[in-house]
Amino acid sequence: METDREGMTVNKIKVAVVGGGTGGLCLAHGLARAGVEVAVYERSRTRTERLQGYRVHIAPMGSAALHECLPAEAWERFLATTGESKGVFGFVTEQMRELAALDAPPSGDPAAAHHSASRISMHQVLSSGLDDVLWHGKEFVRYETGPKGVGLHFADGTTAEADLVVGADGANSRVRAQLLPHAKRADTGIRTVIGKFPLNAESVRQLPERLATAPTYVLPPAGSGMFTAPHEFPAASANDESAALDPVLFDNTGSYVMWSYGAKAGLFPGDLAELAAPALRSLMLERIRDWHPAFSRLVRDSPDGTVSMLPIRTSVPVREWEPGPVTLLGDAVHSMTPFRGIGANIALCDAQVLCRNLSRGGDVTAAVADYERQMRKYAYPQVRGSLRSAGQFVTESRFSRRAMRASMTVLGAGLSLRRKLRG
Repeated sequence: METDREGMTVNKIKVAVVGGGTGGLCLAHGLARAGVEVAVYERSRTRTERLQGYRVHIAPMGSAALHECLPAEAWERFLATTGESKGVFGFVTEQMRELAALDAPPSGDPAAAHHSASRISMHQVLSSGLDDVLWHGKEFVRYETGPKGVGLHFADGTTAEADLVVGADGANSRVRAQLLPHAKRADTGIRTVIGKFPLNAESVRQLPERLATAPTYVLPPAGSGMFTAPHEFPAASANDESAALDPVLFDNTGSYVMWSYGAKAGLFPGDLAELAAPALRSLMLERIRDWHPAFSRLVRDSPDGTVSMLPIRTSVPVREWEPGPVTLLGDAVHSMTPFRGIGANIALCDAQVLCRNLSRGGDVTAAVADYERQMRKYAYPQVRGSLRSAGQFVTESRFSRRAMRASMTVLGAGLSLRRKLRG
């Protein structure tokens, strides 16, 4: 440990983060703030090349991690790009009969609140302010450990050195493949078709209020399920100072309803992966033809460029391994199904915990060991839980679905009574 000329404590280690996703960039910000030398190696060639995806729900745990790791300006930019959700999370039948509405207690503290964020805009926020840290066009190939640290090798023939390598390179992590070759990912046998329905003054009137204003789980009698979530940006956000600072940040701020329909692979045609958007849309419309017309409208009016198929896979938790100068973060170590909407938040928690440990100084291996112990404790139950939720979402058992719908009805009645008593 040393101090710089301004008296700030500096931890004299170098951390190399492989992968510039949500968790890796959050970690980089936190380490840089703490005076730890850090470099992020991202395979995409530019900061906009990686842009993809839909909305992401940031729960209070994720908000707290972002607030702790990000510099104040980046935190404010994050808040400026988050969307609004006016309604409460709910469960409905395929005929739009409400089963339950789960209102979360409001929080006056943005760092302890729920946020709806565009993955694209969030990535732009996290990429900003890292000009001397984030290296693009660096496709990781392998690492090698030695007495003086870890050497990283990239596809362009260049190399780098670090005291600690953090594999934050996603579900198909090359760092994990070398560190834990026995760690596997499993196909859940579930397939989802997803899309975006644009929200504007005209289209919002064509939807029931629930679909236009609040996240909603749709529970048909059996065999499938649908999740919908509006992502509505404040009208002022496109004209505020943040937009003027970085117009690219707001290239994905059009309001929309994201929808995702899931079922077991056997209920879809065998060539599902080869179907283009128009064919996927036709297939979906056939699958939900007996549902409330609002769901057909969501699917029918979603532009081709937003409709796609996604196979659902999950990591398989592995036993404790020997800690060392290479570790893993986020989907690289605990990818999970999206049916609890918690994956990005767990990655942010990883960044928060690892940043705290490394910022304290001391033995790096001990810091990594403690991080990995904590991570396995909070992340692995979420991996297993999200897999259970996936199974419940697509269950073909009518008895199980009836029981689930009945329990939601009872829960909804209780919550409604509580809201009335609160006045």
